[in-house]
Amino acid sequence: MYAIVEIQGQQFKVEQGKKLFVHHIKDAEEGKTVEFDKVLLVDADGAVKVGAPTVKGAKVVCEVINPLVKGDKVIVFKMKRRKDSRKRNGHREQFTQVEVKSVIA
Repeated sequence: MYAIVEIQGQQFKVEQGKKLFVHHIKDAEEGKTVEFDKVLLVDADGAVKVGAPTVKGAKVVCEVINPLVKGDKVIVFKMKRRKDSRKRNGHREQFTQVEVKSVIA
């Protein structure tokens, strides 16, 4: 059984026991459970339910493993040729690691 769920503007394919890195959830604490109810699609052993826009009564229960994980550094480099203009900037995205406990359809 798997589901397609929308978490903070991104869509993820989730199954029981799968670990995900989602955008940072502000109120997340280690060991707490988080529920996501924007389930777009549920596949239960071949029986597919597609929501319009979401599946009614379906939700995904996750446990927070690590509330703050920093991603890889992303370098932003801008340059204009023949102008002696260069700008180098970078940032590290913040994520929350969650583990899917159950998919309720």
